[in-house]
Amino acid sequence: MARELSAAPRRDGAGSTVPGRWRLLRWFASSATLAVPQAAGPVAFSLVALSLLGDATGGAAMILAMTLAQVAGAIPITRLGRRWPAATVLRLLVAFRTLALAGVALATHYQAPFAWLIVCAALAGSVNGAAYGYLRPLLNHLTPASRLPRALGVAATLNEVTFVLAPVAASGLGTISPVFAVLALTVLGALPALLIPQVGDTHVRDLPTAEASVLSPSILLWLTCAAASGATVASIEIGAVALALKFGYEPALAILFTVPLCLASVTGGVWVSVRNRMASRRAVVAQLAVMAVGAALAAFGASLGTTVAGAVLIGLVLAPLGTYYTLVLDTLAPPHKRPEVFALLRTANALGVIFASAVLTAASLGTALTVVTGTMVTVAVIVGFASIASGSRQPRSGLPL
Repeated sequence: MARELSAAPRRDGAGSTVPGRWRLLRWFASSATLAVPQAAGPVAFSLVALSLLGDATGGAAMILAMTLAQVAGAIPITRLGRRWPAATVLRLLVAFRTLALAGVALATHYQAPFAWLIVCAALAGSVNGAAYGYLRPLLNHLTPASRLPRALGVAATLNEVTFVLAPVAASGLGTISPVFAVLALTVLGALPALLIPQVGDTHVRDLPTAEASVLSPSILLWLTCAAASGATVASIEIGAVALALKFGYEPALAILFTVPLCLASVTGGVWVSVRNRMASRRAVVAQLAVMAVGAALAAFGASLGTTVAGAVLIGLVLAPLGTYYTLVLDTLAPPHKRPEVFALLRTANALGVIFASAVLTAASLGTALTVVTGTMVTVAVIVGFASIASGSRQPRSGLPL
């Protein structure tokens, strides 16, 4: 039987039935802290591997295990929680992740075999996609539809702040002890279990209708776009050290590429929040083209300036595109499938990171950036043609976009 999310009606305007601002702030805090383990993990886990193995590359193995487990667990784990309130399921998932990360800290403290740390990292990552899948639909019950773009813009901005500050904090604590760095990301990553507001009856109910597919062509298209965007951003962030070396700088000056990208992304998030409007399809095609141009500048840039300019272009459209992806999937997804679709959105981004990592590992920096650029150009062209074929500026579930 089909299922549908049930919640109290919400109206815009005067006399609206809109939850208090405090609960929305709690959702923002939950969204920002949910990403802390993923943001701080690469630094913290590398420091852990260095302390146990004398080689920081073991941290990459832990991150790979976490990411692959996220991809594998996104849909099965999301479906397990369909019978319970979304906030309750989210708390349980965050609690499970917290225990797994605490296991990493304990194993590090007692110098357990490194394989146990990889297992704990995989267990922690297995619920990441499902947790986001249950977090995102809760926002629909906390803000009116007219303010949803603004709320998502704020969330995107806070997410970028998390990815800027969390690695710095992990690095600072890791100089004292790698265990402290892992404990910090464990505690901060547990906050959503305490902060997420209960929004009433949001569990699924049986309905005598047919099940709708979670992967319609239109949903699959935007998931592909999300994966391509994730790969483009990851190619800069992961390849930042190699880019610094390419131009004759010390590895520490990789921040010449990552910081402008993050600052530009924060700027894009602020712009989305101020504009508070869902972008038109033409605007989205233009944003995809801008990201492709940015990737091309990074791939073929003959100077530091052009490469940094490419990173800035990528960052500027990152938040607007991410906001559009979640808005359009909110429209296209069957109500009872929204947690699964949003889990897939987070998983698509993870697949993009895996793709970029694999290409950077298997090929030279220039070749890898060229492949990522080609992927981004292909996606932009496909969305452009689909937009022309649809003949409409705003998405509907029956249209290709």
